[in-house]
Amino acid sequence: MQILLVAATENEIAPFLAQKPSADYLVTGVGCPVTIYQLSKRLHHLDYDLVIQAGIAGSFSHALPLGEVVLVKRDCFADLGVIEKNGLYSVFDKGFADENHFPFTNGWLGNDNPVLNNIFLQHVDAVTVNTVTDDAKQISRMVSKYNPQIESMEGAALHFVCLQENVPFLQLRSVSNFVGERNKANWKLKESIEGLNETLIQVVNELAS
Repeated sequence: MQILLVAATENEIAPFLAQKPSADYLVTGVGCPVTIYQLSKRLHHLDYDLVIQAGIAGSFSHALPLGEVVLVKRDCFADLGVIEKNGLYSVFDKGFADENHFPFTNGWLGNDNPVLNNIFLQHVDAVTVNTVTDDAKQISRMVSKYNPQIESMEGAALHFVCLQENVPFLQLRSVSNFVGERNKANWKLKESIEGLNETLIQVVNELAS
């Protein structure tokens, strides 16, 4: 199986690369624009059986604790839209786009890859944002609108590109912080990266077996 490992930063997948130095990987940079460009460019030049994006994420709830590793079932571009009268509205809500125009389903970018059912991690809904914030009002709008479990800055870009290119994919995330907490002294960055990479190695080994 030809697997491409994708991450925003090399630090997030460094332990995996130390154990598997011959792995095919792509470090895109932080954010959706660079992820969409870099991943599209790679997929147009090389064929893969599976793309795995691995990275850290923020959790919206203490029910999903720091260090937890999850698989993303659905993702969306959560701040692509309008804030109006203290409400958050998507481009679909405003009629700028059809929420069921491929690759979207009800405004979400879902992953129906059956391999998800063979990986025993919690499946979650995620939101992808261009600006991470500690603004309680904006966080409240996001929760009210999407009811997500986690937040990242690149996840929806993976889903968008891979669905368009018809390439199977997995988004693997480890919770490093709670959304809104910007004091990194309270983050579990080291532990979340260690857990992410341990799980990533296990998943790749199982897929390759």
